[in-house]
Amino acid sequence: MVKKLAKSVREYKTAAILSPIFVSLEVVLECLIPFVITLLTKAIKNEPDIVLGMNVILGMTGVFTYGGILVGLAIASLACGALSGMFCARASSGYAKNLRKDLYYKIQEFSFKNIDKFSTPSLVTRMTTDTNNVQFAFMMIIRIAVRAPLMMIFSIVMAFIVGGNLGWIFVGVIPPLSVALLLIMRKAMPVFKRVFKKYDALNESIQENVRGMRVVKSFVREEYEKQKFDRAATDVQVDFTKAERILAWNNPVMQFFFYTVLTTVLFLGSYLIMTVSGVTYNVEDISQLIVYGMQVLMSLMMLSMVLVMIVMSIESARRICEVLDEESTLKSPENAVFDVADGSIDFDSVSFKYSAAAERNALENVNIHIKSGETIGIIGGTGSSKTSLVNLISRLYDATDGSVKVGGRDVKEYDLTALRNQVAVVLQKNELFSGTIKENLRWGDPNATDEQLVEACKIAAADDFVSSFPNGYDTYIEQGGTNVSGGQKQRLCIARALLKKPKILILDDSTSAVDTRTDKMIRDGLKKYAPDTTKIIIAQRTSSVEDADRIIVMDGGKINAVGTHSELLGKNPIYTEVYTTQNKADSDKVSIGGGDGNE
Repeated sequence: MVKKLAKSVREYKTAAILSPIFVSLEVVLECLIPFVITLLTKAIKNEPDIVLGMNVILGMTGVFTYGGILVGLAIASLACGALSGMFCARASSGYAKNLRKDLYYKIQEFSFKNIDKFSTPSLVTRMTTDTNNVQFAFMMIIRIAVRAPLMMIFSIVMAFIVGGNLGWIFVGVIPPLSVALLLIMRKAMPVFKRVFKKYDALNESIQENVRGMRVVKSFVREEYEKQKFDRAATDVQVDFTKAERILAWNNPVMQFFFYTVLTTVLFLGSYLIMTVSGVTYNVEDISQLIVYGMQVLMSLMMLSMVLVMIVMSIESARRICEVLDEESTLKSPENAVFDVADGSIDFDSVSFKYSAAAERNALENVNIHIKSGETIGIIGGTGSSKTSLVNLISRLYDATDGSVKVGGRDVKEYDLTALRNQVAVVLQKNELFSGTIKENLRWGDPNATDEQLVEACKIAAADDFVSSFPNGYDTYIEQGGTNVSGGQKQRLCIARALLKKPKILILDDSTSAVDTRTDKMIRDGLKKYAPDTTKIIIAQRTSSVEDADRIIVMDGGKINAVGTHSELLGKNPIYTEVYTTQNKADSDKVSIGGGDGNE
């Protein structure tokens, strides 16, 4: 896991190395400062050192010498600390940027099957909260996790130099304190593991509510949604409170050991000073010993903080690695074909199910052959697997059995990008992205001219309403296309697909939000604009497919019948029932309007 995450450091590796180097220098300098202060004190008191057994420069010469060294050490320590902080900030923020980038790029490679494995709120949590946790842990590892143990080691060494055998007091406190901190971490880790799963549920509640805000308000379900959110937020709060309650033991445990060590040093130090009359130990030595003792204990406290952050980030790191380790179930072959010859489509004994564990196939033994340039209608009840069928054409999923061919070749032989560039799909619930209408349309062709945009919109019956906007094609579309109607959104998405100039155009119930007159205008426009493009129209209305070259009737994942409108009407029960029901409804509308054909 560490190796996987470390790959995201990349160009910030130098900063990540320089940060611990400068923090190491800072620690050495900080540990030398109390030692020089001791020498300065002895120079002021004009008394030689006995404990260290070294020559001390006494008098004013010693004061100026040690004072100058002290100032130099302080400046150098400050500079090293500042440089360490600067490189640490650069490395950690850059690392987080790369990690989010790696996650995002990985998600873009996912097939629909991979996306089905992770929920959208979970992926958002992994790219935000989880990445932040890993970033903070990385920041602590390259700075505090280096500073704390080095400070502890150097302080203990200096404690032995200054205090002799009294230094063993600090060595003795490390094992019991470490055991206590590890027990706290062990208790907290399972709680953090649970809480991040509940974060996903919380984000899911928010996302679902925001996306369905109109439905919530139309059904006056605000109070219900508030209660649902409150339950999710309370679940997170309860677990976090439990985790924080466990981690709160860090401070009292540290305080206990700190004051125990301080009391022990003061007691034994005072006893030694009085028994030897200040010959071997004096007040300055004990004072410096206490300073080093505080540094040892502060180092342990910093290490406990690092451990807390690491405990929180371990689960986040695991969740991030789940995404990074996920391999797309769909990949381009090594010797991929990049040229799609034409828009012909062949389904040969195709069966398909969404997962190996599924009890039944979504599609069963489908055989259909479509010539390039044909217009094919697909009709069937809800759950008849119409969308599942067309998803196999652009290889959003792979067939479980049988083969799907486009342009005479199995879709598995094509480069995925090349294949999908030649298969344009317009969904019933297509997405528009925040930006101008022009920017959204140019998803189909980044180099499309303004004239080409207008032409595509005219064919999709979108030019009239776009031109009516004050800013025309420069009108800003809000996120999700919330400032245009459902029918307008569908027509813009059709225009966007036309700009790709695909060999195959799939309209998956993408005119459901427009009236029958506009629907016919779009179909007539497609015949003239793209006569050589294979057009597959999935629809609920028979009027949307009745002029198709052939109509496929789907039922329960199987092809029930194939034929023209005239061939199916009166002969196929499913198609006849749908047609009769819809036309009876239309007749009823006319009757309500007065029976003379005018409403």
